[in-house]
Amino acid sequence: MTSWTMPLEKQAETVCEKVKAMPELKDGYNIVGLSQGNVIGRGVIEFCDGGPPVFNMISLGGPHAGTASVPLCGEHLAPSGYLKIPTDISAYLKGCKFLPKLNNEKPNERNSTYKERFSSLKNLVLIMFEHDTVLIPRETAWFGYYPDGNFSVILPANETNLYKEDWIGLKTLDDAGKVKYISVPGNHLGISPSDMLEYVVPYLEEDAIIREMAEQPVLNS
Repeated sequence: MTSWTMPLEKQAETVCEKVKAMPELKDGYNIVGLSQGNVIGRGVIEFCDGGPPVFNMISLGGPHAGTASVPLCGEHLAPSGYLKIPTDISAYLKGCKFLPKLNNEKPNERNSTYKERFSSLKNLVLIMFEHDTVLIPRETAWFGYYPDGNFSVILPANETNLYKEDWIGLKTLDDAGKVKYISVPGNHLGISPSDMLEYVVPYLEEDAIIREMAEQPVLNS
C-alpha cells in the first residue's frame, strides 16, 4: 500500500536515489509508467538532481493534467497529489502538494530546470485508453483537461495554457515531433499484447540496440 499512502514527491525522491545508485543506468534509461506511476516517473525526470538521463518515457494511462475524481481519496493519500477539481482551481493550487509543482502551474514558482529536463526526452509516448473509466477525463493521459471553472468541455492538450505557454516543455517536444499521441481500445491499463508490441517495445529495443553498438570494440584497419 506504500504507493497509495506515501506522498508522491517522496516516492519520486525514493526512485531518484535508487536509479542514481544503479551503475547499469548511469548512461541513461527508459521509463514505462502505469497510471499514477507516470507522474512519479515525471517527478524523477524533473526533480532528480544528479540523476542519469532518461531517453524515452512511455506513459500508459497517466493522469498528467490531473483527474477530477478519485474514489475514497482523502488528503493523506497519494492520489490527492493529482486531484484537480476544475471548479475550484484556487484550492487546487493552494492545497495540492504535487501536480501544481510537477506541471509548473504556479505563476511565481515556475522552474526552468523542470522544463529543461522534461524537454530533453528523445520520445514521449502518451497512451490513452478509449474506454477509461478511472481517469476523469480520459484525455488527461494526453495532457488534455477541463478549462478552469468548467466541467462541460474538455480541452485538447494544445489548447491548454500548460501547452501554449510551454510550462514544462511539452510544446517544445511536440514541435520537434517527439510526442506520440496513441489511443488504444480498452479500460484503464487494459492494453493488449499486440498494442504493447506496437507502441511500447520499439522504444525500448531502439535504445538497447544503440547501447549495444556503443559498447562494441572499435577495430582499426
